[in-house]
Order: sequence, then structure tokens, then C-alpha cells
Amino acid sequence: MSDKVLVPLAQGCEELEAVTIIDILVRGGVQVITASLDDNKIITASRGVQLVAQKTLSEIVDDVFDMVVLPGGLPGADHLNNDQRILSILQTTVEHGGISAAICAAPKVLVSAGLLDNKNATSYPGVIDIAPAPGMKYTNQSVVQDGQIITSRGPGTAMDFALALLEQLKGKAVRMQVEQALVRA
Repeated sequence: MSDKVLVPLAQGCEELEAVTIIDILVRGGVQVITASLDDNKIITASRGVQLVAQKTLSEIVDDVFDMVVLPGGLPGADHLNNDQRILSILQTTVEHGGISAAICAAPKVLVSAGLLDNKNATSYPGVIDIAPAPGMKYTNQSVVQDGQIITSRGPGTAMDFALALLEQLKGKAVRMQVEQALVRA
């Protein structure tokens, strides 16, 4: 695997989640590509922090990724959910053996893409627990992996989520190396 990861950045995304995901994966040696949904590469996140995407989604829509990770936040997750290209990229990633992951409010996008059918999953309280996918089992765990799908609860679980993503891509040793350098304990 070339460890090529897409992190789509929607207007109104949760900045703590987006930055944590990107930072942890880059620290682990993963190639992360950020893409805005429209032609504006400057993203105003949910708390007003400005992020700059490397690409636009239209520039990379036909690329194949090892993993696609959706930060949550509102209205960011709604913008992701309303973009058919995102749903298609998530489905294509899984079809090609990759991983689709989402945190906070963004697991609703996985529901729309049909990727949480008959899966164990989590999200920010009040998101997919009240509008589950068919056969989905909701849990309150911080991070839930079920096959090629990984979900997490919110800003407070962003580091655990990002480290789980890194471990999935690079293995436990790289995760431990990155985690140790963060001085979490």
C-alpha cells in the first residue's frame, strides 16, 4: 500500500478533528491529501479557524485512495453528506479494499453511502444512533472498527481515532512510536 489518504475538508468542519487526523497521519509517514468540496481552498471551520486545502475535490475525484477520513462538525458533515462525489469516493475506496472512516457527525455520511449496513459503529450522540443504517449496531465506544469501516465519537476522541487509523495503515510499531513522541501519558 502506498498509504494515500484523502481528508475532505468541508466548510464548517470540526477543526480539532481535521487537524488531529492530518497531523497524526503525517507524523506516521502517511501521504495525506486534503481537498475542498468546491473551488475555494480556504475552509472556514466550525469555530472560525481557517484551514487551507491542498487540492479541490474535482482535481482528485478519480484518484484511488487507501483510506478516506471524514472529519465531523456541523455544517461540515452535512456538506459532505450532500456531495454525491464523496459518497462515491467512500464506496469506491471500500470496493478497492481500502478503509472509509468518519468521526463525530460524519458517520451519517457512511450511512448515506450504505457502508454502515449491518456494521458496528459509533458517532457523536444524537447522529447515527437516532438514524441508524439497516442492521447497524450502535455503541458508545471511542473508536469502533468493523471490517473496512472505522468510526469515532467526537473531538475528545480525535487523537485515539487518528492513532487507530495510523495503526491500520502502518502497524502497531509506528503507532506506538508516534504516540510515545506525543507524551500522552
